[in-house]
Amino acid sequence: MGVRETLDNIENMVATAKTFPFTGHILINDNDLVHYVEELRNDLPKELEKADAIMKQREGILKDAQREAEHIRKEAQDQAALMVEHSEIVMQSKQRGKEILQQTQQQSKEMIDAAKAQAQELQDNVDLYANQVFEQLIAHVSRTFEGVQQAQNGVQQAATGVQQVTQGLQQALQVLQTAKAGLNQPKPPAPAKEEKAEEHLPAEQ
Repeated sequence: MGVRETLDNIENMVATAKTFPFTGHILINDNDLVHYVEELRNDLPKELEKADAIMKQREGILKDAQREAEHIRKEAQDQAALMVEHSEIVMQSKQRGKEILQQTQQQSKEMIDAAKAQAQELQDNVDLYANQVFEQLIAHVSRTFEGVQQAQNGVQQAATGVQQVTQGLQQALQVLQTAKAGLNQPKPPAPAKEEKAEEHLPAEQ
């Protein structure tokens, strides 16, 4: 999987993540996120190696052009010297050799300029591609980090609500325990009823 595809997967994961109700926060599978980050760590060096290979190719093209220009120049010089050796056409040979040398120098210059232009174009493409990769990576990671923060805030809010409910239950439990303790306290003994007056009167003589 390439860097661009991994970045697209991270973006899709954030875009399709579930949203917490009433909060706007999203829930992201941290295992998937870690997996994509590991893929970026594995694939990004390959992209950088590819860019380095393009740079080396640029240098090779420039060196090949310089060698070819030197080869053409040397052949032109050898050909001009050979033509000068013929006494009958000394003047013509000199003129022709001069023209060939000028043409060779012009061709060499054009080849070197073309090679430099091609190498510069390759360099510009490498720089542009590297900048695009890093910009996309930074943007995707920033969005993913924001999503993770939102999810973390949602979890913290939910934990606060659970804590409040727990405190309310604890208070209700204390009230119930207090009421139960009041029911279980021993009741005071009821006052004894007065005996009837007749029972305490003295017997008649």
